[in-house]
Amino acid sequence: MDKWLYRISIALALLGVAVSAYLTIFKLTDNQRMCLGNGGCSKVNSSVYAEVYGIPVAIIGIGGYAVIAALTFMEDRNRFLKQNGTMLVFGLALIGFLFTLYLIYVELALIKALCPFCVTSQITMTILFILSIIRLARQPVN
Repeated sequence: MDKWLYRISIALALLGVAVSAYLTIFKLTDNQRMCLGNGGCSKVNSSVYAEVYGIPVAIIGIGGYAVIAALTFMEDRNRFLKQNGTMLVFGLALIGFLFTLYLIYVELALIKALCPFCVTSQITMTILFILSIIRLARQPVN
């Protein structure tokens, strides 16, 4: 296992949890002072696309990033995850990346606004996905 890829992956997943938690608080409190930059946060967070079946997208982000962080952290500590953890993380990162592409489309084409925190999350998930590919490619074959 590449320790630096492992550590960066955990750090990015925890960053994703933090950004998603911030966005969740912003969504639930509607505190406009939390919106930085051009006001895109307010426009994005108040759109119909900010929820999936009534669940804020940011809460989904917290869950996704937390599971990726936990699985990555447990890869060295569990026999099943030693063999399958990298593939599981890749699968979750792939789902997260595809959802990220959808959210980028929604922000640019439909809402026509960018939220700096959403962009931070999107970049974070994209890098996590790329790292998961590298980690999977470097994983020794058993």
